[in-house]
Amino acid sequence: MAHVDVLTAVELDEPTMVEGLPGVGLVGKIAADHLVEELGMTHHANVHCDALPKVAVYQEGDATLHPPVRLYADREANLLVLQSDVPISPAAAREFADCIGDWFDDDGVFPIYLSGIGQEKSEHAPAMYGVGVGDGIERLEAVGIDTPDETGLVSGPTGALLNDAVEHGRDAVGLVVESDPRFPDPEAARVLVRDGIEPLADVDVGTDSLVERAEEIRAAKERLAKRMQEAGEESTQARPLGMYQ
Repeated sequence: MAHVDVLTAVELDEPTMVEGLPGVGLVGKIAADHLVEELGMTHHANVHCDALPKVAVYQEGDATLHPPVRLYADREANLLVLQSDVPISPAAAREFADCIGDWFDDDGVFPIYLSGIGQEKSEHAPAMYGVGVGDGIERLEAVGIDTPDETGLVSGPTGALLNDAVEHGRDAVGLVVESDPRFPDPEAARVLVRDGIEPLADVDVGTDSLVERAEEIRAAKERLAKRMQEAGEESTQARPLGMYQ
């Protein structure tokens, strides 16, 4: 049965939630993992959905087992982070969106969804733009985040979550950043944190380590990226549609 199991109560007031499901360039996962580590966030809850892989995960130096999808919280920042150690299959995406969507309503959560759009690396910093539903549009405008410069779509589990927001009229924001289509991309994740998450969630998170430890982070995430490619998952990604479809 789908539910969110709260482990540690954290006092929050209509918090912002950052979603970090694996996708193109693993930008969402890298950004989410960085927030949890940098802010020292509390393991707040576990997410249980029938559609999620039935696996247990453990961390280096800790014998405790956890489910693959978890929520972390920070009271001072009034922030939640959805962290996932596994890709979510296209077949499971809709059920997963239904699973956590109702919980958003109950707790007044404002979600920020993250996605990469494949772009070969260049000397320029990755570009980022925002899309939204309801009050999400006003929040994007208030902090000066660019609008898309082309027609496109977001697929995979993040696309299902955004579709769920549209269908049910839930306020939400989606951030899309240019990212390496083949390898984990800490630089693109840094842009998401610095230029998107920080102003939208009104938090201050250092991002220097995402640059300083880029090779270490890339190597650590390489196995997950390869597994996603080999499995042929339709992972979270944005892509242009073009004028004629």
